[in-house]
Amino acid sequence: MIHKDFLELISLCLVLIVLIPVLGHYLTLIFDTPPSYLLNSFGVIERGIYRLCKINPEEEMDWKSYLKALLFFNFIGFLFLFILLLAQQWLPFNPQHFPSVPWPTALNTAISFVTNTNWQSYAGENSLSYLSQAFGLTVQNFLSASTGMAVLLVLIRGIHRRSSLTIGNYWKDLTRSVVYLFLPLAIIFAIILVSQGVIENFNSYQTATTIENQTQIIPGGPVASQVAIKQLGTNGGGFFNANSAHPFENPTPFTNFLEIVAILAIPASLTYFYGCMIKQKKEGWILFGVMFGFWVIGVILAIVSEWIHNPLLEMNPVFEGKETRLGITNSVLWTITTTATSNGSVNMGLDSLSPLAGGIALFFMTLGEIIFGGIGTGLSGMIMYVILTVFLAGLMVGRSPEYLGKKIEKKEICWALVAIIIPSAITLIGTSITLLLPTIKQYLGNQGPHGLTEVLYGFASTGNGNGSAFSGLHSDTNYFNLVFSFMMLASRLAIIVPTIVIAGSLASKGITISSAGTFKTDSILFGVLLSCVILIIAGLTFFPAFALGPIVEHLLMLKAHAF
Repeated sequence: MIHKDFLELISLCLVLIVLIPVLGHYLTLIFDTPPSYLLNSFGVIERGIYRLCKINPEEEMDWKSYLKALLFFNFIGFLFLFILLLAQQWLPFNPQHFPSVPWPTALNTAISFVTNTNWQSYAGENSLSYLSQAFGLTVQNFLSASTGMAVLLVLIRGIHRRSSLTIGNYWKDLTRSVVYLFLPLAIIFAIILVSQGVIENFNSYQTATTIENQTQIIPGGPVASQVAIKQLGTNGGGFFNANSAHPFENPTPFTNFLEIVAILAIPASLTYFYGCMIKQKKEGWILFGVMFGFWVIGVILAIVSEWIHNPLLEMNPVFEGKETRLGITNSVLWTITTTATSNGSVNMGLDSLSPLAGGIALFFMTLGEIIFGGIGTGLSGMIMYVILTVFLAGLMVGRSPEYLGKKIEKKEICWALVAIIIPSAITLIGTSITLLLPTIKQYLGNQGPHGLTEVLYGFASTGNGNGSAFSGLHSDTNYFNLVFSFMMLASRLAIIVPTIVIAGSLASKGITISSAGTFKTDSILFGVLLSCVILIIAGLTFFPAFALGPIVEHLLMLKAHAF
């Protein structure tokens, strides 16, 4: 590393810390009080949506009604996108005359974008029309992020409300998330990206002749609008197959820095927003501290592992697979950030990472992507670990566990464990079954421990809502399209359903007055205990798989042994 890399890391941390209270306060204004100061602009859109859809935004729902509304809306969104992809060849805004998407790929893609996973087993610029990209995928980028935000909102209300049978109105939460948060931020960010060279047009692809007298097709498309929401909404699905390694999506180191900030901004600010909503800001800062600590340590370890000498290749550092416009540090920083935030976009070839750097990215995903995580679902997942930590602390001192005055009982613990265990279980089971397939070698670009890592990474990515992949795994097959579709759907439901059930249970409870025996959750001690619980659960669950994959590969690399 050189001094400018340290300067960039410090600058990113400072920008993030400055943005957190600003954006967190803005979120509080949107969801905690009527955003009257915005009514003259975006408020017209909100009220128009309510009138058009005949929604009464003040009519509250219990947790069952809220969950039904959420699942129904997302099912309709899935059907719309699935049919759009199947009918693509007969629809307008298809200047390249792309055929319709095969149904297994269309099913995988529709589930992927509706669940905010954005796994892509297709090459966007060679497969999808402008209508499919803009009206299908980009729209779902807004809606899936807003759904995650709604899930967090009901959990916050469940924690904060007393003896209440209702937890909010899904249609109101969804509408406000889109209208006041994602739409204005995406418009502003898209304009900034266009000013820096990200393309935005509906032109046909152009054919050019290179200086070697070869023919090259130069694609166009509404790219900036999709990139803006893919980063702000922790989606990650790119317009191009190369994703953010493509110069039309990420042209300069400056846009690379801006997009990393966009990826982190909302998930990090949600911790401050959480503290404001429950009227205890210190709680939010403790959660931010835990997330920030994991992220910083992961970034540093990954960067160091990329710069150490590689005796197998006799190189230091290894530039293969890295985007030369951006450099090694920017490539690694992006990778660790996106796997921590459930974003999934890439600006390099992940298969080319050093064993430890790839292992750290994999580790962040197997945590359930709670280190900042996806919009709403990341913090919700972290609160599941908080509930478990409070329960374990209560067992240690022989006291009934409480969190912010709410008793944590059997129901909450069972559902919290469902949210934690299901993604891990389906990841390991799916990996194991796939590795036993007689034809597995034809799907892999590598053998040995790296081949194991490729498969494990694919299942961890789809099982935890990320969407990135080691390109050595040939996943555009019927088997992977269908299996990964199930993985993405199951993992999304595994966090949404338990969160809403717990929210309803907590909302119905009264407040228990704290006493000298109450274990405080706004202390550094609790932050350390929470971190230990996260590490222990991840270690017990995934250490054997990591030992056979990234760890063995790293040890072989140090001995200059190939496989």
